[in-house]
Amino acid sequence: MQRRVVVTGIGLVTSIGTGREQFWNNILAGRSGISPVELFDTSEYKVTQGGEIKGFSAEDYVSSLDPAYMGRASQFAIAAARLAITDAQLDLHAYDLERAGVSMGTTSGEPREIERFDDHFVDGSLDQVGAEFISLYPCHVIPAHVASELGFAGINTMIPTACAAGGYAIGHAFDALRSGRVDLMLAGGADSFSRITYTGFARLGAIAPEVCQPFDRNRKGMIPGEGAAILVLEPFSVAIARGARIYAEVAGYGLSCDAHHITAAHPQGDGAVRAMKKALKHCGMKPQDISYISAHGTGTPTNDLRETIAVKSVFLDTAYQTPISSIKSSLGHTMGAASAIEAAVCALAISSDRIPPTTNLEEPDPDCDLDYVPNKAREQVVDVAMNNAYAFGGNNLSLIFRKCEV
Repeated sequence: MQRRVVVTGIGLVTSIGTGREQFWNNILAGRSGISPVELFDTSEYKVTQGGEIKGFSAEDYVSSLDPAYMGRASQFAIAAARLAITDAQLDLHAYDLERAGVSMGTTSGEPREIERFDDHFVDGSLDQVGAEFISLYPCHVIPAHVASELGFAGINTMIPTACAAGGYAIGHAFDALRSGRVDLMLAGGADSFSRITYTGFARLGAIAPEVCQPFDRNRKGMIPGEGAAILVLEPFSVAIARGARIYAEVAGYGLSCDAHHITAAHPQGDGAVRAMKKALKHCGMKPQDISYISAHGTGTPTNDLRETIAVKSVFLDTAYQTPISSIKSSLGHTMGAASAIEAAVCALAISSDRIPPTTNLEEPDPDCDLDYVPNKAREQVVDVAMNNAYAFGGNNLSLIFRKCEV
């Protein structure tokens, strides 16, 4: 018999707040974490805004390892893990840590390390890079650092499926727990602000000059961000036995690949449609069972239209009665962390019966005519929430959470 899996802890590091409570209060209030980029010089770019995390101190969270010998994404991940464990009120001494694992997603790994390498290459000073580079850059070091910091000796996985990666990692952790291979998982995503990523999107003309406006007629693009989110996942029976607070139950997920284009979505949202249908089938649900959809909602003309088309294709008339919102309007696109942060939003929406708004939605696009919860949070019973995420390479994810029935 497969075990039920529940969310009992949430750790967040974002541009609008660190920790579950600060993040949730700010996202519901529609506050913005978008500000001028400070981590590198943007004077030669046409755009200057980003969802940077200001005032972060790794020393507040990293105690077993030396934060000077890890990248910024690893620091975010450890901080999110510590916050999630505290939120879940876990006593790690009560666990066999060989059956405790870490599953993470990322887009870029530790890009600031390769940027440092590139700067030395251009300057002709590669001799200053140091042998430590090879232990800092590869993306698998992020979950390895989390596990090493906490002593988790079980499954350790990095899934680099770009902007859907955090959700993929949660799906993997769900499978590991449900099958009985582990008893505790930390699952989510982390990405740090990257000059490489920023430059790429800027050259594509995909970055908005001022604000991110998902589903708005005048939307001009996404805004890059950074952050991390980690969920504590454990078997329902264990959570009940220890008297844990349960935010939500992981119901299931669906994955697909567009197999269409490395950056462009299928014109009819084919991959997104298949991911949603697979998720519903996996959970034994119908579209009308979904109370809320956390959209990918990047604010680019292509994504928002294709996502709307895909939701209509799956939900049919129900699409117009199902609230959808994009939190990227508040904190930017956090790349591999995005779907993990949005998964946390789904769990929080279910536990609090509140839906965060899509901010900056002033003039609806007539082709994007669904209920996007514009500008103001909504109190509404959320029994089931679907988290959708789409990524370059055609990686698509639909992850479903539901209220946990005892």
